Amino acid sequence: MRGMYWKMWKLVRRDAGMVTSEYAMGIIAAVGFAAVLYAVVTSGQVNAELQAIVKRALSARM
Repeated sequence: MRGMYWKMWKLVRRDAGMVTSEYAMGIIAAVGFAAVLYAVVTSGQVNAELQAIVKRALSARM
């Protein structure tokens, strides 16, 4: 039983993480996504919709 556990452990740990190039590509993708999300959220239509949602939430009776 212990030998099978050890083999599974080595198999799982064989690819434990990303290499530097994968980190760089992940960071570039995250920054790109953040830039697109920022552009969408700060656009006029989305900004107006978000303000309307906040106003409705704050003016709701409980």
